Amino acid sequence: MAAGVIGTGAYLPDPVLDNETLAARLGQSPDWIMERTGIRERRIAPPGQNCSDLAVAAARQALAQAACAPQDINAIIVATSSGDFRSPATAVLVQAALDIPSALCFDLSAACCGFVYGVTVACGLVDAGLCGKALVIGAELTSRLVDSADLNTAILFGDGAGAVVIGPLPEGYGLLATDAGTTGTEYAVAHIPGGGSRLPLTPAGLAEGVQFMRMDGVLLFMFAMRALGDAILRVLAKAALTPAHVDLFVPHQANRRIIEAAADRLQLPLDKMMLNLEQYGNTSAASIPIALHDAIGQGRLRPGHRVVLAGFGAGLSWGALVMRWHAAGPKPSLQQGDE
Repeated sequence: MAAGVIGTGAYLPDPVLDNETLAARLGQSPDWIMERTGIRERRIAPPGQNCSDLAVAAARQALAQAACAPQDINAIIVATSSGDFRSPATAVLVQAALDIPSALCFDLSAACCGFVYGVTVACGLVDAGLCGKALVIGAELTSRLVDSADLNTAILFGDGAGAVVIGPLPEGYGLLATDAGTTGTEYAVAHIPGGGSRLPLTPAGLAEGVQFMRMDGVLLFMFAMRALGDAILRVLAKAALTPAHVDLFVPHQANRRIIEAAADRLQLPLDKMMLNLEQYGNTSAASIPIALHDAIGQGRLRPGHRVVLAGFGAGLSWGALVMRWHAAGPKPSLQQGDE
């Protein structure tokens, strides 16, 4: 049995933080931020809006596009590093909000690779006959994990959620190949030191900012420049394909320069790469499903097309998969605000 995406959804909070506002706060120019990142603005969830709220909104849209009732879902995987609680999993809250009957529910913590890993796991469950349909969501409130005065991180991250329904497909469609890995010795390049059992939060730790992301931007950039192209080439080789066989690449939306470098390495025009980080910034585990949903809305992905999803990030980790697209539901739109 083949398995793949049968519906997509996305949700972005209303409030916009543009480069002009951010630059004034950080003592930089808007052009400096744009040139460094390719990001012009990002969405920031208001107080009182939680990670699960974003996840539920994106999931509702994915279920509707897939013409899938809540009782049809047997598994919920939420890829996030900014869940509502340490425990239970945010997936549990999604299940409750959507009134989904008893289902396998868990969160997947793999930072910006989380969504690709989640889709890989969900397709495996469906393909093995262990699950009829699965809901995979990338949802992040990353803005609450960064120090607003830290130039390395404050200019990059935004909030949002994207979701897909994974279900059975005709042979030859859906997931064709995957590639994933981690270099755990480099975990400190991008990590949040406080809040876990190794370093519980204390008043002194909070004052030092241990609850915020620490990132060596130079080392992470160098890793990403290698990892994105490497992962794409490996996954295509596993599927007996070349870059020329692919209709659309949907990379993690971290930095425009990284995506441009990957296009050059693959000898592809940049328009083969889905880009929307200018509007939404880096939404971590949510960036790929948001970009995928956006691409469908723009008419860039149609039945029979081959699409590559590829991410990289904290770990240091990478993940890529290639699918043959089958979903042909109604043309989706991005949900925003309280819709």
